[in-house]
Amino acid sequence: MSEVIYFNGSLVPSDQAVIHSSDSGFLYGYGLFETMRAYNGRVFMLDKHLERLRLSSRRLGLGDLSEEISIAVRDVIQANNLNSARIRVTVTAGNQMLFSSPVQKAQPTLLVSAVHYSPLPANVYQKGFSAIISSFRRCSSSPVSQMKTISYLDCILAKHEAAYSSADEAILLNEMGNVCEASMSNLFLVKNNALLTPSVCSGLLPGITRGVVLDIAQNLKIKTAEIDIEKEDLYTAEEIFLTNSLIEIMPLTKIDDASVGTGKPGRITRLIMKHYQKIVSTETLPNPDKCD
Repeated sequence: MSEVIYFNGSLVPSDQAVIHSSDSGFLYGYGLFETMRAYNGRVFMLDKHLERLRLSSRRLGLGDLSEEISIAVRDVIQANNLNSARIRVTVTAGNQMLFSSPVQKAQPTLLVSAVHYSPLPANVYQKGFSAIISSFRRCSSSPVSQMKTISYLDCILAKHEAAYSSADEAILLNEMGNVCEASMSNLFLVKNNALLTPSVCSGLLPGITRGVVLDIAQNLKIKTAEIDIEKEDLYTAEEIFLTNSLIEIMPLTKIDDASVGTGKPGRITRLIMKHYQKIVSTETLPNPDKCD
């Protein structure tokens, strides 16, 4: 049975959705996306994802589709009878004449999909991820550095670089040599019981999970700082962990050939993981009418 998606106003089988050959997302990567996770059929931090998408959409001239997207996300989850799910929202500028003067605008293309998501096994979190330092660089002055655009090639190449080295992730530095983020996640360090993370000015995408972690740390009275982090700091950190909506809080226990701290998930990492799960459980209470 074909997956049901939301495409430009309708629920349709995924193999029946047709994107115009002149769609500016397809031709030029002119678009945005969000990846979200649903627990018990409910999307965690949906409002935060939609707010980030709304702000970026305005900057790119795509308008505000957040109300339509919110309904579409709910309908797609229900149509596919999902409980634990990975949701992808993609918005492009549609069939626009981008190089005409003035630009001839068209209706944006909107696609929402949802598939079953199987969380990583507990032993992966107990072992932690490994990472390399990528040869690719982020540009902190890029006008799209804080947008989740569909122009994702640098992240994919960095992820491939990690795979070639049998690593799980790749850490990207910016043009100044400071730590920015990983290819598909944000990054936190623990030093002297303080939680450090690269500043938004480094060129990173401010992740939704990153924001939740900062709130958790504040509530736990853990000292936090968003600062410039040098490459050498990675090798002297007591703990490091990665964050995104799918993997949640993932300990990073190895960089290149060096162990991070003791080589095992540290105390603050485990504390953040525990409290993150509490928030997820509270905000995504089971819906008895849903099942996988």
